[in-house]
Amino acid sequence: MISFESDYTEGAHSKILQKLLNTNFEQQPGYGNDCYTLSAKEKIKQICQLPNADVHLLTGGTQTNQIIIDTMLAPYEGVIAAKTGHVASHEAGAIEYTGHKVLTLPHINGKINAEDLQSYLANFYQDANHEHMVFPGMVYISQPTEYGTLYTKEELIQLADTCHNYQIPLFIDGARLGYGLMADDCDHTIADIAQLADVFYIGGTKIGALCGEAVVFTKGNTPKHFVTQIKQHGALLAKGRLLGIQFDTLFTDDLYFSISRHAIECANKVREIVQAKNYPFYIENSTNQIFIIISDDKLAAMKDQLRVSFWEKYDETHTVIRIATSWATTLEAIETLEEIL
Repeated sequence: MISFESDYTEGAHSKILQKLLNTNFEQQPGYGNDCYTLSAKEKIKQICQLPNADVHLLTGGTQTNQIIIDTMLAPYEGVIAAKTGHVASHEAGAIEYTGHKVLTLPHINGKINAEDLQSYLANFYQDANHEHMVFPGMVYISQPTEYGTLYTKEELIQLADTCHNYQIPLFIDGARLGYGLMADDCDHTIADIAQLADVFYIGGTKIGALCGEAVVFTKGNTPKHFVTQIKQHGALLAKGRLLGIQFDTLFTDDLYFSISRHAIECANKVREIVQAKNYPFYIENSTNQIFIIISDDKLAAMKDQLRVSFWEKYDETHTVIRIATSWATTLEAIETLEEIL
Protein backbone atom coordinates (compact mmCIF):
# COMPACT_ATOMS: atom_id res chain seq x y z
CA MET A 1 0.00 0.00 0.00
CA ILE A 2 1.30 3.45 -0.93
CA SER A 3 -0.33 6.78 -0.19
CA PHE A 4 -0.69 9.90 -2.30
CA GLU A 5 -3.68 10.92 -0.21
CA SER A 6 -2.34 14.25 0.99
CA ASP A 7 0.80 16.25 1.67
CA TYR A 8 0.68 15.88 5.45
CA THR A 9 0.63 12.11 5.83
CA GLU A 10 4.31 11.94 6.82
CA GLY A 11 5.71 13.25 10.10
CA ALA A 12 8.40 15.88 9.67
CA HIS A 13 11.67 16.50 7.88
CA SER A 14 14.60 14.75 9.54
CA LYS A 15 16.42 18.06 10.14
CA ILE A 16 13.48 19.27 12.20
CA LEU A 17 13.32 16.07 14.21
CA GLN A 18 17.06 16.20 14.81
CA LYS A 19 16.87 19.82 15.97
CA LEU A 20 14.02 18.99 18.34
CA LEU A 21 16.08 16.15 19.74
CA ASN A 22 19.27 18.21 20.05
CA THR A 23 17.50 20.99 21.95
CA ASN A 24 15.22 18.78 23.99
CA PHE A 25 16.82 19.39 27.39
CA GLU A 26 17.42 23.10 26.92
CA GLN A 27 15.45 25.25 29.31
CA GLN A 28 13.69 27.94 27.28
CA PRO A 29 11.06 30.57 28.14
CA GLY A 30 7.50 29.65 27.22
CA TYR A 31 4.75 31.07 25.01
CA GLY A 32 6.99 31.85 22.05
CA ASN A 33 9.59 33.86 23.93
CA ASP A 34 12.30 31.24 23.37
CA CYS A 35 15.36 32.02 21.29
CA TYR A 36 14.32 29.70 18.44
CA THR A 37 10.95 31.35 17.93
CA LEU A 38 12.55 34.80 18.01
CA SER A 39 15.12 33.64 15.45
CA ALA A 40 12.44 32.12 13.22
CA LYS A 41 10.46 35.35 13.24
CA GLU A 42 13.50 37.35 12.17
CA LYS A 43 14.25 34.93 9.34
CA ILE A 44 10.66 35.17 8.10
CA LYS A 45 10.80 38.97 8.18
CA GLN A 46 14.00 38.81 6.16
CA ILE A 47 12.65 36.55 3.40
CA CYS A 48 9.52 38.70 3.23
CA GLN A 49 11.68 41.84 2.99
CA LEU A 50 9.51 43.35 5.72
CA PRO A 51 11.64 44.21 8.76
CA ASN A 52 8.62 45.70 10.53
CA ALA A 53 6.26 42.78 9.93
CA ASP A 54 4.63 41.13 12.93
CA VAL A 55 4.99 37.32 12.93
CA HIS A 56 3.09 34.84 15.09
CA LEU A 57 3.30 31.05 15.08
CA LEU A 58 0.18 28.91 15.39
CA THR A 59 -0.30 25.17 15.14
CA GLY A 60 -2.79 24.41 12.34
CA GLY A 61 -4.59 25.79 9.32
CA THR A 62 -8.20 25.82 10.51
CA GLN A 63 -7.12 27.29 13.84
CA THR A 64 -5.12 29.97 12.03
CA ASN A 65 -7.93 30.87 9.64
CA GLN A 66 -10.42 31.10 12.48
CA ILE A 67 -8.24 33.27 14.70
CA ILE A 68 -7.19 35.69 11.96
CA ILE A 69 -10.72 36.14 10.67
CA ASP A 70 -12.33 36.40 14.10
CA THR A 71 -9.82 38.92 15.47
CA MET A 72 -9.72 41.14 12.38
CA LEU A 73 -13.46 41.38 11.77
CA ALA A 74 -15.99 43.50 13.62
CA PRO A 75 -18.93 41.52 15.09
CA TYR A 76 -21.22 42.55 12.22
CA GLU A 77 -18.76 41.60 9.44
CA GLY A 78 -18.23 38.47 7.37
CA VAL A 79 -15.44 37.21 5.15
CA ILE A 80 -15.65 36.91 1.36
CA ALA A 81 -14.28 33.68 -0.09
CA ALA A 82 -14.61 31.49 -3.15
CA LYS A 83 -17.38 28.92 -2.88
CA THR A 84 -14.61 26.31 -2.93
CA GLY A 85 -12.47 28.17 -0.37
CA HIS A 86 -11.30 26.13 2.60
CA VAL A 87 -13.11 28.36 5.10
CA ALA A 88 -16.34 27.89 3.14
CA SER A 89 -16.19 24.16 2.55
CA HIS A 90 -13.78 22.07 4.61
CA GLU A 91 -13.57 23.70 8.02
CA ALA A 92 -16.76 22.37 9.62
CA GLY A 93 -18.24 25.85 10.12
CA ALA A 94 -15.26 27.01 12.20
CA ILE A 95 -15.66 30.59 10.98
CA GLU A 96 -19.41 30.66 11.54
CA TYR A 97 -18.79 29.20 15.01
CA THR A 98 -17.19 32.55 15.93
CA GLY A 99 -20.27 34.44 14.74
CA HIS A 100 -18.90 35.54 11.35
CA LYS A 101 -20.59 34.54 8.11
CA VAL A 102 -18.64 33.28 5.09
CA LEU A 103 -19.86 35.22 2.05
CA THR A 104 -19.19 33.14 -1.04
CA LEU A 105 -18.37 34.18 -4.59
CA PRO A 106 -18.34 31.98 -7.71
CA HIS A 107 -14.97 30.58 -8.64
CA ILE A 108 -13.05 29.85 -11.81
CA ASN A 109 -10.89 26.78 -11.15
CA GLY A 110 -10.79 27.71 -7.49
CA LYS A 111 -10.03 31.40 -7.98
CA ILE A 112 -12.15 34.51 -7.55
CA ASN A 113 -11.54 37.48 -9.81
CA ALA A 114 -11.40 41.19 -9.11
CA GLU A 115 -14.38 41.96 -11.35
CA ASP A 116 -16.71 39.68 -9.39
CA LEU A 117 -15.34 41.04 -6.12
CA GLN A 118 -15.83 44.64 -7.25
CA SER A 119 -19.38 43.86 -8.35
CA TYR A 120 -20.20 42.18 -5.05
CA LEU A 121 -18.87 45.07 -2.96
CA ALA A 122 -20.49 47.74 -5.12
CA ASN A 123 -23.87 45.98 -5.07
CA PHE A 124 -23.68 45.60 -1.30
CA TYR A 125 -23.22 49.30 -0.64
CA GLN A 126 -25.75 50.31 -3.30
CA ASP A 127 -28.41 48.22 -1.57
CA ALA A 128 -30.54 50.57 0.50
CA ASN A 129 -30.99 47.78 3.04
CA HIS A 130 -27.31 46.99 3.54
CA GLU A 131 -27.46 48.09 7.19
CA HIS A 132 -29.60 44.99 7.72
CA MET A 133 -27.04 42.68 6.12
CA VAL A 134 -23.68 41.12 7.01
CA PHE A 135 -20.98 43.60 6.02
CA PRO A 136 -18.11 42.29 3.87
CA GLY A 137 -15.13 42.92 6.13
CA MET A 138 -12.32 40.87 4.57
CA VAL A 139 -11.39 38.88 1.47
CA TYR A 140 -9.92 35.39 1.90
CA ILE A 141 -8.08 33.53 -0.85
CA SER A 142 -5.84 30.47 -0.87
CA GLN A 143 -2.52 30.43 -2.73
CA PRO A 144 -2.39 27.82 -4.20
CA THR A 145 -6.14 27.31 -4.31
CA GLU A 146 -7.97 24.21 -3.19
CA TYR A 147 -7.74 23.04 -6.84
CA GLY A 148 -3.98 23.56 -6.92
CA THR A 149 -4.28 26.54 -9.25
CA LEU A 150 -2.28 29.72 -8.82
CA TYR A 151 -3.19 33.38 -8.82
CA THR A 152 -0.82 35.35 -11.02
CA LYS A 153 0.88 38.43 -9.65
CA GLU A 154 -1.40 40.64 -11.71
CA GLU A 155 -4.50 38.88 -10.37
CA LEU A 156 -3.23 39.39 -6.83
CA ILE A 157 -2.57 43.07 -7.54
CA GLN A 158 -6.11 43.53 -8.84
CA LEU A 159 -7.64 41.81 -5.82
CA ALA A 160 -5.45 43.82 -3.43
CA ASP A 161 -6.38 47.09 -5.17
CA THR A 162 -10.09 46.28 -4.93
CA CYS A 163 -9.77 45.41 -1.24
CA HIS A 164 -7.87 48.57 -0.48
CA ASN A 165 -10.38 50.70 -2.40
CA TYR A 166 -13.04 49.41 -0.01
CA GLN A 167 -10.70 49.54 2.99
CA ILE A 168 -10.93 45.84 3.80
CA PRO A 169 -7.95 43.51 4.27
CA LEU A 170 -6.80 40.84 1.85
CA PHE A 171 -5.99 37.61 3.70
CA ILE A 172 -3.98 34.93 1.88
CA ASP A 173 -4.12 31.37 3.20
CA GLY A 174 -0.66 29.96 2.49
CA ALA A 175 -1.08 26.45 3.85
CA ARG A 176 0.66 25.23 0.66
CA LEU A 177 2.43 28.48 -0.17
CA GLY A 178 5.82 26.86 -0.73
CA TYR A 179 4.40 24.53 -3.36
CA GLY A 180 2.89 27.51 -5.15
CA LEU A 181 6.04 29.61 -5.05
CA MET A 182 8.16 26.76 -6.40
CA ALA A 183 5.78 25.87 -9.25
CA ASP A 184 7.23 26.22 -12.74
CA ASP A 185 4.87 29.00 -13.81
CA CYS A 186 4.77 31.04 -10.60
CA ASP A 187 5.54 34.67 -11.46
CA HIS A 188 5.99 36.12 -7.98
CA THR A 189 7.96 35.69 -4.77
CA ILE A 190 7.12 35.51 -1.09
CA ALA A 191 8.16 39.16 -0.86
CA ASP A 192 5.49 40.00 -3.46
CA ILE A 193 2.91 38.14 -1.37
CA ALA A 194 4.02 40.13 1.68
CA GLN A 195 3.62 43.41 -0.17
CA LEU A 196 0.16 42.64 -1.54
CA ALA A 197 -1.51 40.86 1.37
CA ASP A 198 -2.57 42.60 4.57
CA VAL A 199 -2.09 39.30 6.37
CA PHE A 200 -0.98 35.89 5.16
CA TYR A 201 0.52 32.76 6.57
CA ILE A 202 3.31 30.43 5.59
CA GLY A 203 2.21 26.83 5.96
CA GLY A 204 4.45 24.38 7.75
CA THR A 205 2.07 21.50 8.48
CA LYS A 206 1.93 20.49 4.80
CA ILE A 207 5.55 21.40 4.07
CA GLY A 208 7.93 19.52 6.28
CA ALA A 209 6.85 20.47 9.80
CA LEU A 210 5.12 18.31 12.39
CA CYS A 211 2.68 21.18 12.72
CA GLY A 212 2.67 24.93 12.44
CA GLU A 213 1.68 28.00 10.42
CA ALA A 214 3.55 31.32 10.49
CA VAL A 215 1.16 34.30 10.41
CA VAL A 216 2.55 37.53 8.99
CA PHE A 217 0.80 40.88 9.55
CA THR A 218 2.36 43.11 6.93
CA LYS A 219 1.10 46.64 7.50
CA GLY A 220 1.21 47.35 11.23
CA ASN A 221 -2.31 45.97 11.40
CA THR A 222 -2.03 43.24 14.03
CA PRO A 223 -5.29 43.06 15.99
CA LYS A 224 -5.10 44.66 19.40
CA HIS A 225 -3.84 42.31 22.13
CA PHE A 226 -3.46 39.56 19.55
CA VAL A 227 -1.54 37.21 21.86
CA THR A 228 -4.31 37.55 24.45
CA GLN A 229 -6.89 36.71 21.80
CA ILE A 230 -4.85 33.70 20.66
CA LYS A 231 -5.02 32.45 24.25
CA GLN A 232 -8.77 33.07 24.38
CA HIS A 233 -9.05 30.74 21.39
CA GLY A 234 -7.09 28.09 23.28
CA ALA A 235 -4.23 28.31 20.78
CA LEU A 236 -1.31 29.72 22.75
CA LEU A 237 1.27 26.98 23.28
CA ALA A 238 3.15 27.02 26.55
CA LYS A 239 5.96 25.18 24.76
CA GLY A 240 6.12 27.67 21.92
CA ARG A 241 9.59 26.35 21.14
CA LEU A 242 7.88 23.41 19.39
CA LEU A 243 6.86 25.78 16.61
CA GLY A 244 9.87 28.07 16.80
CA ILE A 245 12.41 25.29 16.32
CA GLN A 246 10.51 23.96 13.32
CA PHE A 247 10.26 27.28 11.49
CA ASP A 248 13.81 28.25 12.44
CA THR A 249 14.96 25.02 10.78
CA LEU A 250 12.70 25.40 7.74
CA PHE A 251 14.14 28.84 7.05
CA THR A 252 17.76 27.84 7.48
CA ASP A 253 19.68 27.19 4.24
CA ASP A 254 16.50 27.52 2.15
CA LEU A 255 15.16 24.19 3.39
CA TYR A 256 11.53 25.33 3.05
CA PHE A 257 11.98 26.19 -0.62
CA SER A 258 14.13 23.21 -1.57
CA ILE A 259 11.70 20.65 -0.14
CA SER A 260 8.79 22.50 -1.76
CA ARG A 261 10.58 22.29 -5.10
CA HIS A 262 11.10 18.56 -4.56
CA ALA A 263 7.32 18.10 -4.31
CA ILE A 264 6.82 20.00 -7.57
CA GLU A 265 9.40 17.90 -9.40
CA CYS A 266 7.66 14.76 -8.15
CA ALA A 267 4.27 16.13 -9.21
CA ASN A 268 5.61 16.83 -12.70
CA LYS A 269 6.73 13.20 -12.97
CA VAL A 270 3.27 12.04 -11.87
CA ARG A 271 1.65 14.27 -14.50
CA GLU A 272 3.78 12.67 -17.20
CA ILE A 273 2.68 9.23 -16.03
CA VAL A 274 -1.00 10.20 -15.86
CA GLN A 275 -0.84 11.66 -19.36
CA ALA A 276 0.96 8.60 -20.75
CA LYS A 277 -1.68 6.33 -19.22
CA ASN A 278 -4.44 8.44 -20.82
CA TYR A 279 -6.20 9.43 -17.61
CA PRO A 280 -7.94 12.76 -18.23
CA PHE A 281 -7.12 15.69 -15.95
CA TYR A 282 -10.09 17.27 -14.19
CA ILE A 283 -8.31 20.57 -13.64
CA GLU A 284 -4.80 21.29 -14.85
CA ASN A 285 -2.38 23.09 -12.57
CA SER A 286 1.34 23.31 -11.87
CA THR A 287 1.49 22.66 -8.14
CA ASN A 288 1.59 19.47 -6.06
CA GLN A 289 -2.09 18.50 -6.32
CA ILE A 290 -3.11 16.50 -9.38
CA PHE A 291 -6.79 15.96 -10.11
CA ILE A 292 -7.74 13.16 -12.49
CA ILE A 293 -10.92 11.46 -13.65
CA ILE A 294 -10.99 7.70 -13.13
CA SER A 295 -13.61 5.01 -13.61
CA ASP A 296 -15.19 3.69 -10.46
CA ASP A 297 -14.22 0.14 -11.47
CA LYS A 298 -10.57 1.07 -11.79
CA LEU A 299 -10.68 3.00 -8.50
CA ALA A 300 -12.15 -0.02 -6.72
CA ALA A 301 -9.47 -2.27 -8.20
CA MET A 302 -6.74 -0.04 -6.77
CA LYS A 303 -8.13 0.41 -3.28
CA ASP A 304 -5.88 -2.21 -1.66
CA GLN A 305 -2.75 -0.81 -3.28
CA LEU A 306 -3.16 2.95 -3.36
CA ARG A 307 -4.64 5.64 -1.12
CA VAL A 308 -5.78 8.84 -2.81
CA SER A 309 -8.28 11.56 -1.91
CA PHE A 310 -11.85 11.33 -3.12
CA TRP A 311 -12.72 14.76 -4.50
CA GLU A 312 -16.15 14.53 -6.10
CA LYS A 313 -18.26 12.37 -8.35
CA TYR A 314 -17.74 13.19 -12.02
CA ASP A 315 -20.68 11.19 -13.37
CA GLU A 316 -22.46 7.93 -12.58
CA THR A 317 -19.44 5.77 -13.39
CA HIS A 318 -16.46 8.07 -12.83
CA THR A 319 -14.88 9.87 -9.87
CA VAL A 320 -12.50 12.80 -9.52
CA ILE A 321 -9.57 11.89 -7.30
CA ARG A 322 -6.64 13.92 -6.04
CA ILE A 323 -3.07 12.67 -6.08
CA ALA A 324 -0.85 14.83 -3.87
CA THR A 325 2.92 14.80 -3.76
CA SER A 326 4.83 16.25 -0.82
CA TRP A 327 8.21 17.21 0.50
CA ALA A 328 8.69 13.52 1.41
CA THR A 329 7.54 11.81 -1.81
CA THR A 330 10.04 9.25 -3.08
CA LEU A 331 10.88 8.20 -6.62
CA GLU A 332 10.19 4.61 -5.56
CA ALA A 333 6.62 5.56 -4.62
CA ILE A 334 6.15 7.25 -7.99
CA GLU A 335 7.38 4.12 -9.78
CA THR A 336 4.91 2.02 -7.81
CA LEU A 337 2.13 4.49 -8.63
CA GLU A 338 2.97 4.08 -12.31
CA GLU A 339 2.68 0.30 -12.04
CA ILE A 340 -0.68 0.55 -10.26
CA LEU A 341 -2.12 3.00 -12.79
